[in-house]
Parts: sequence; C-alpha cells; structure tokens
Amino acid sequence: MKALQYRTIGAPPEVVTVPDPEPGPGQVLLEVTAAGVCHSDIAVMGWPAEGFPYELPLTLGHEGVGTVAALGAGVTGVREGDAVAVYGPWGCGTCAKCAEGKENYCLRAEALGIHPPGLGRPGSMAEYLLVDDPRHLVPLDGLDPVAAVPLTDAGLTPYHAIKRALPALVPGSTAVVIGAGGLGHVAIQLLRALSPARVVALDVSKDKLRLAREVGAHETVLSDASAAGAVRELTGGLGAQAVFDFVGAEPTVRTAGAVAAVEGEVAIVGIGGGALPVGFGHLPFEVSVHAPYWGSRGELIEVLALARAGAVSVHTETFSLDDAPLAYERLHAGAVNGRAVILPNG
Repeated sequence: MKALQYRTIGAPPEVVTVPDPEPGPGQVLLEVTAAGVCHSDIAVMGWPAEGFPYELPLTLGHEGVGTVAALGAGVTGVREGDAVAVYGPWGCGTCAKCAEGKENYCLRAEALGIHPPGLGRPGSMAEYLLVDDPRHLVPLDGLDPVAAVPLTDAGLTPYHAIKRALPALVPGSTAVVIGAGGLGHVAIQLLRALSPARVVALDVSKDKLRLAREVGAHETVLSDASAAGAVRELTGGLGAQAVFDFVGAEPTVRTAGAVAAVEGEVAIVGIGGGALPVGFGHLPFEVSVHAPYWGSRGELIEVLALARAGAVSVHTETFSLDDAPLAYERLHAGAVNGRAVILPNG
C-alpha cells in the first residue's frame, strides 16, 4: 500500500510503498477514507535528531476515519463495512483515567510505550490503518468522512478545552480565541453553539480573521503588539473570562495572560513552546492556566453529535495521497484556511 512517511530527520515526508498490514487478535483493519493534516506533524518533523522520541520511518496522520476492512480474531462490536472515526490518544485501557474514558490522560501509556497513530506508531496517511482495539472506534453514523476527520482532533481538542470553561461563560462574558486556523475556527463555532459569550478572535492573518467572522466570531482583532489593548477596550477594561490560545508561542501566551479577567481561565492549547508565568502579581487575581491535551472518547462522541446537528463544521481543502507533501508545505506556509484533508483511497 501507499503511505506518507517521515523517514529522515529534517527532510520532508515521502510517499512510499509499504506492506499491507494484517489484523492480529483483537485488532481492526481500516481502509482509510480520510486523514487530517495537523501542525503537530510539522512540529514533530521539526524536532532535532538528539532526543527524537519515535522510531523512523513513521507513517504520519493522527486524524483518521475509514471503513472496517477486516477483523482480527475475537473482535466484537464492529463489523466489516462500518464507517468509523478513530479516537487518537490511545491508552492502556485499564488505569483510573482510562476507566473514565480519558485515555488522553492515561497514567501508564509512557511506561508501556503506547503511542497514538501517527505520533509514534503507523498513522492514517496510508491506504490502510491498523487499530489496536475496537474501543478506539466511534461510528460516523452518516457523517461525511472529509467533514468528520478533522473533528477527531481539530474538533475534539478545542471542545475539551471549552467544556471546562463553560461555567464561566455566562451571559455578558467574553471568550477570546487566539489563532483562527484549523482548531481555532472550530473553537469559535463551539463557543457560539455552547455558550452565550461574546467571541473575539485574534490572528496574524487577515484571511483567517475573515474566516473567523464567517464562522461566527463577534469581533476580530489583528494579533499584534496592540491586540491586548484592543481586547481590553472591547471588554470595558475587564478582560475575557476565558482565553483559548491555539498557537502557544511566546507572544501569544503573553497576550493570553494580558487579556484574562479576574478569575478568568487561560487554556494554552497550541504547542508553540511559549509559557505563561503564574504567581502573585503576574496575572489578575485567581486566573487559572492549564495546558489541555486532546479529549476523552466520550467527548469525541459529543463532538460528532454536534456535527450531525449542524452546530459545527470544518472548512476543508482536500489532497490526494500523492499530493500530501504539498499539503504540508501549504500548511507550513500558512496557506491553508481551515484544515487540509488527505484522501488516501480517493
């Protein structure tokens, strides 16, 4: 089968031919219908050789949907032909967090060498994907694969962050979204669907600010040195009750802290390497700062339900598997509005 692999540190990914996988006991083989392209992959491919955590070559793709092609011995709960989404952050399945459905916070994954597909084990940017356990599969129930695949990360991750902040997002409150790209433009829609808060979007790109307005942002602000002052002015000097930074770079986390209100929440979701000092005098009183990771399996089910209800949709641009390297080039250049999706069998 064809697969997109990261093969050499510092080199671009390559489309190669690898053996077709076969499901062993308890495993499920998917024919991949769509795979999402994410900035996390670019971050992985930017890591230096020293301390690189994964074995190469690595088949990319941690967002995946597909059709069940074959079942390993003993598999129950899914059938050949089922259309499913893959829940990406795999855990051990037995620790206290996994028992809650929070495999994204598995307590034993690192010790056991368990990795998500595309982030340590073969991912979805291939004609077939081997899934270790049917519990990682969620029925699409009629959702279009291209529309659904970004929801497994670009939908689930902001949903997880926003859900925690909902008690603070009462009528008259403000939520700030920093970065209106793949995750951010979904976050705006989720905030509009789930809360009465006024949504203010920040980005360095005028095209992405235009997209933010299209998907429901009440206000948009160019993310520059004056952005924090502009948000303070919009909020009458009070700041925002919730701030979601989908960039996570040093300048954006500083902005996030500068626009947070007293007792506000700041979620640093992006992996841009920035950090926000926490301590008396650094932030307004009782601001909570956290760095969420992905979401639970139950939350993925909820996100897909919101999509079926028409409450959230992802702007997508599709590419063939042969053109997948181009998709990463465009994403890296900031030329993708929304989410790039690879069609391995399209």
